Amino acid sequence: MEEHSVNVPSPTRYTRTALAAHVGVIVDYRTGTTVVLTGDSLSRWLSALKQSEAPAPVAVPASEVSWGTSESPARLETPAAPSWPWRIAAMGLLVSTLAVLRLGSARTRFGRLVRLAQVGRSLPPPSREHASLAVRSIRWAAHAVPARVACLEESTAAALLLAVGGRGGAWRHGVATDPIRMHAWICDRHDQPVEEPAQTYAYSPINEPKPTSKRY
Repeated sequence: MEEHSVNVPSPTRYTRTALAAHVGVIVDYRTGTTVVLTGDSLSRWLSALKQSEAPAPVAVPASEVSWGTSESPARLETPAAPSWPWRIAAMGLLVSTLAVLRLGSARTRFGRLVRLAQVGRSLPPPSREHASLAVRSIRWAAHAVPARVACLEESTAAALLLAVGGRGGAWRHGVATDPIRMHAWICDRHDQPVEEPAQTYAYSPINEPKPTSKRY
């Protein structure tokens, strides 16, 4: 794609920016639209960002070179069944999450799930044990639901389950490089990923609500 043909969006309070080396990854949290900018397009974006209400960009460190591949366990374990109260709550909240995803405009699906995932963001963060139980409960429910449950749906439902139990601020959405990719997960009160493979540490969260400086 020629540099002059790149459509540079306008930054808003819904946009999040990840800076990796000389590349910028822009995510619109209303629509999920993702744009990768380089060169003059990135410079123009960063210039506009300084004058906008959008959060400051998040620096994404370079990942270990993997040539676009990484090793993951091939066998998917079925999680042990949680107690009945957790099963019932997990099933109801997962079905509700999938309903919110499917009902309404396809263009704003991502934004609807983001809002759901952040419902409990003002609540106290969960302990590792509490967060782990929530994630495992949702994964148990996902095995009984005839629908696609990827990381975004799973983490959103787990965040809702934590909010029902009075805990929140655990949903994370991040960007990694080599290649540029995104992932959503649940963390504990120490901001550590819960029930996730080691590769999750390669992702830098871009949704944290903490105020940041615009000096970059």
